[in-house]
Amino acid sequence: MRTDGRKLNELREVIITPNYTDYPEGSVLISFGKTKILCNATILEEVPHWIITQGKDHGWITAEYAMLPRSTQQRSPRETLKPRGRTMEISRLIGRSLRAAVNLKKLGRRTCILDCDVIQADGGTRTAAITGGYIALALALNKLVANEQIPDDTLHTEIAAVSTGVYNGSVMLDLCYEEDSQADVDANIVMDGEGNFIEVQCTSEGKPFSRNTLDDLLNLARGGISELISTQRTFIHNFHQTDP
Repeated sequence: MRTDGRKLNELREVIITPNYTDYPEGSVLISFGKTKILCNATILEEVPHWIITQGKDHGWITAEYAMLPRSTQQRSPRETLKPRGRTMEISRLIGRSLRAAVNLKKLGRRTCILDCDVIQADGGTRTAAITGGYIALALALNKLVANEQIPDDTLHTEIAAVSTGVYNGSVMLDLCYEEDSQADVDANIVMDGEGNFIEVQCTSEGKPFSRNTLDDLLNLARGGISELISTQRTFIHNFHQTDP
């Protein structure tokens, strides 16, 4: 049994609350157990200057990730002047991951900004931000589809992510902070709705690990992400049934 009683291949409870804030084009609060992240999607009718100067004709998806000062057990300083390296790295990861879901040409000269703010952290914040960020993105783009501003196949696949790791000699899925902070191997995996890998981040915290262990981590992630994508599909379908 794990620190929170789950099976080795069991996700934490996932709760998605839509329209958590009123103003963004897409907004959800997503919880992976005790980890809670507010994901807001904003649509701008403009693109970064570099797209114009390079003569490109497509849209852009980008993300900003932040942890609120008291999202952890001890308060951390607010990142007001310059984001820390970890923050910038996760922001880029979220943006890269979500761009894989969108035909940027069909998006047109628009930018979608995903703001992923960690309200409470208990491990897996980057993977929860990607999973929730996709839902906020889908809600925002579906409004453009409903208004006939973009084709309905602009968003062409789901994106979800999950952590896996080796803790106390066991390969396990969706690590909470206590497990993640003491893991011998830590991995974050991002996949699309067709089962393709978008990003694999895997690190040994001590002695090297075998190819068999890597395969076990990836296979475990594939099963967990399949569950998350099913949850995303069901949520978005039900949302449009109740809030067309």
